[in-house]
This record gives sequence, structure tokens and C-alpha cells, in this order.
Amino acid sequence: MKFLCLFYFAPDAFAGVSPEEKRRLDDATIEHDQKLRAGGHLLIASPLVDVATEQVIDRRPVRLTETDGPFAEAKEVVGGVVLIEARDMDEAKMLFSDDPIAAYCRIQIRALYENDRHSKTGEPRPEFRPG
Repeated sequence: MKFLCLFYFAPDAFAGVSPEEKRRLDDATIEHDQKLRAGGHLLIASPLVDVATEQVIDRRPVRLTETDGPFAEAKEVVGGVVLIEARDMDEAKMLFSDDPIAAYCRIQIRALYENDRHSKTGEPRPEFRPG
């Protein structure tokens, strides 16, 4: 199964963290990503740039509109994404039990809907192709 993992950070998540501590944390998260890759679980991992650069497209109900971010009406914002493969949710959760960034955020793990096919042609969605 594939799981999308979203990392939610409060605006002050890194308040008081020195530049040297931040570099060590970045290095530790890269090492954790390498561990996931070596175990055959990691498909993609990336932090996101500052939320102030976000753009939101909203087509509800009919008209297309664009809004400068951040759009979510929450104190936390998505700061990174990881796409993994795991046997089940228990294994997916276990893969982040030693993730060093977890001390600074909340991690949401959701299974991807698989075997999604066009109702008339039976054609599946395009497969993930890292490039």
C-alpha cells in the first residue's frame, strides 16, 4: 500500500532553534529519509518552501478563483510531504517512530486510494514516475 504523510507545523515550531541546531535537524531528517529508502519504503520526500509562496485554486462552485496562501484556516501548515510504501497502517506509523522531525510537528498518514479506474474505459490513473 502507498501512504501520503503530511507534516504539519505550528508557526512557531522552530522558535528558539539555533541555525546550527536546524542544520543538525535537517541532516537527521535526510538520514531518516535515506533509512526509509534503504528499507524499500520511500518513494518521495520533500520539505515545502515557505507557506507565504502558496497559491490555492478553488473551482467551487463553478467559477475559477486563485488565492494567495496560506489558505487553510488553521494554526498549523503543511511543511513537508513523504510518499511511502508499507504493508499496512501499522507499519506506516512504525516507520516514523524514530523520525527526528516528529518532535516539531504532527504527522498525518493516509492511505492512497488504489485500483482507481475510469468507469467506462477501465483505464487506471497514470502511475507515479519519479523524474
